[in-house]
Amino acid sequence: MTNHQATNNILMIRPVSFGFNEQTAESNAFQNRDANQQAVQDKALAEFDGFVNTLRVNGVNVTVIDDTAQPHTPDSIFPNNWVSFHTDGNVFLYPMQAKNRRLERREDIISKLEDTFKVGHVIDLSRFEAENKFLEGTGSMVLDRQNKIAYACLSPRTDKQVLEFFCEQAGYKAISFEAVDAHGKAIYHTNVLMCIGSAFAVICTDSIANPHEKVVVLESLRSTHKQIVPITFDQMNRFAGNMLEVTNKAGETLIVMSNNAYQALTDEQKNMLKKYGKLVYADINTIETNGGGSARCMMAEVHLPVVTL
Repeated sequence: MTNHQATNNILMIRPVSFGFNEQTAESNAFQNRDANQQAVQDKALAEFDGFVNTLRVNGVNVTVIDDTAQPHTPDSIFPNNWVSFHTDGNVFLYPMQAKNRRLERREDIISKLEDTFKVGHVIDLSRFEAENKFLEGTGSMVLDRQNKIAYACLSPRTDKQVLEFFCEQAGYKAISFEAVDAHGKAIYHTNVLMCIGSAFAVICTDSIANPHEKVVVLESLRSTHKQIVPITFDQMNRFAGNMLEVTNKAGETLIVMSNNAYQALTDEQKNMLKKYGKLVYADINTIETNGGGSARCMMAEVHLPVVTL
């Protein structure tokens, strides 16, 4: 079976003014401000370039597009929240909670990808912003692309109605649930608590407090033949849930995460994951601390068909 879960084509946005975003901090408990924001941008840029290099050395095709200085978009380094690309050529644009994150949606990025990929329909869900309803892409949803299931923890940034509209348009089934951190605060994005690979699922089951919802999620994962790799709240806080399975040019599977996430895993967990792919990691500590997102958030997977000449 062709692996539709993972792709070798990744879009990443190189930051020009990365920093702590006041507009997202209220709902993102993972964000912490560093005092010197210019130093933060310089460190984040070095981390970004190092991460891209790590991916390319491992055979991943990375399209890097520079952010623009104006308008100011401190979170543009996380493009997976505003756009997703699908094997049928469809592109989805998403409604974002923070006003300055809405400015990240750029038509020129999609146009640039059309040099290499076939773009069919662009389905723009951003109109839901007028109703204060949001769905922040593959942050809000963790997609099982093979089985067409969208897992989503509901939060101020993940609205059930918009989720169901996406699923209707994309041919997915929604599995939604409530999830909280160790302090009982709603987890802002599903992709910090779980990652779905072709044959595995990393998940912080402790975060799903409702026993019925937990059973539904776990039964769905088992019925789709995923080996479940449970992680703790502490590991989740170190972004061990924020991984992404990708492939490289040789067709090998890679499981990409941050150095922080890798260090948080036990040897047993690493060995479980190594059965499914090579573990690849990079130091992105400044980005994680100030941005409240990690490796998976920085990579928008391009599943579009490739243009054949």
